[in-house]
Amino acid sequence: MMITAQQSSAPRRQLNLATRHQLTTAGVPGGTITSRTRPGGPWQRLLPRVYLLQTGPPDRRQRALSAVLYAAEPTVDPLSGDTAALTGGAALALLGIRDAPDTPADVLIRAPRRLAGTPEVRPLPTSRWPRTITVSGIPSTRPVRAAADFASRAEDPDRIRSTLAHVVQAGWCHPHDLHAELRASRLLARPAIRAAAAELLAGIRSIAEARARDALTATDLPTPLWNARLHTPDGTFLASPDAYWPDEGVALEIDSAEYHYTRDAWHATLRRRLRLESHGILVVSATPSMIRDTPTEVLAALRTLLTLSASRPTPPTVMVRGHVQLALPLEGRL
Repeated sequence: MMITAQQSSAPRRQLNLATRHQLTTAGVPGGTITSRTRPGGPWQRLLPRVYLLQTGPPDRRQRALSAVLYAAEPTVDPLSGDTAALTGGAALALLGIRDAPDTPADVLIRAPRRLAGTPEVRPLPTSRWPRTITVSGIPSTRPVRAAADFASRAEDPDRIRSTLAHVVQAGWCHPHDLHAELRASRLLARPAIRAAAAELLAGIRSIAEARARDALTATDLPTPLWNARLHTPDGTFLASPDAYWPDEGVALEIDSAEYHYTRDAWHATLRRRLRLESHGILVVSATPSMIRDTPTEVLAALRTLLTLSASRPTPPTVMVRGHVQLALPLEGRL
C-alpha cells in the first residue's frame, strides 16, 4: 500500500517522516503499518510511534525531526513548534556548531506534561516556553536558548567553554544575551557555566583564548583587550587580534593548525600579521596546543615584547574599537 499526497501530506512536509497518529488519521490501517515496518520492509520505525517512509538510512535532519515528532502532542501539528522544539546540542549541531552533541536529542515540551525518554531523545519539560524558529525544516529554540539548555545538561567544563564560545563566535547570539539567558535559567550558580559566561563577556571567543586568559590572570602582566577591532587612522579595518595591549602595541594571535590546512588560509594569516606589523604592532603567534601545553613560553615572549615596547620611538598607528555584535541571521535563512 502506498501513501499518496491525498491520503496524507505529513511525509512530504516532514522529510518523509510520519507519526502513527498521522498515518491512522490518513486511513492507513494499523496492520499495514506493522507489516511495512517489519525487517526488510519499505518503512522503518525510528522511535516509538515515529516512522521513516523509506528504505535508506535516515540523515541528521531526519533523526532530529523524528525526535520532535516523538515529543509533540499527537493532535497538534508538530512543525508548529507549539508543543515540542529541538534544543540543546542537537539544535546547535543543526546550526553547524562544531562538536555540539546531537545524540541524545534534547526536546522541549511544555510543563507539566511528562514524556518517557529514549536512548535517542531526552524530553525537557519547561514552564518557560520560548519563541521558536525553524532550522532546516525542524522546529527549534533560538540559538541562545539552545546554548543555555546545552549547558544545563553538560558536565565537562571544557566542553561548556568551547561550545558556548563557538555559539558566540559564529554570531548566533551576543554574549550579553547569552548571559541573560543563563541567568534566567538559573545556571550561573554552576561554577563552570559562570566562568564560561564571564569569559565571553570579557571578549573571549574560544577555549584557546580562555586558556590564555587563565595563564595571563596568574601573572603580573597588564590586562589586554580581547578581540578588539583595530583600524587605521583613516578608519579602514586592520585586524582583530585575539588579545591586544593598546598602551604597548602588542598583539597575541592564536593560530589554529586546523584552520591552516590550506595554503590560502596560511597566506591570509601571514598577510594579517604583516598588516599589523606594518602599523607598528609587535605580534606574538602561538597555537592552541602551545597555550595548553607550554604557556610559560608564550608568556615569556609576551613579557619580552611588552617590555621592549616601552622604549620604541614610534608608537603604533592604529585606533582600537571594541567588540561589535554579530548580526543574527534572519529566521527565513536558517
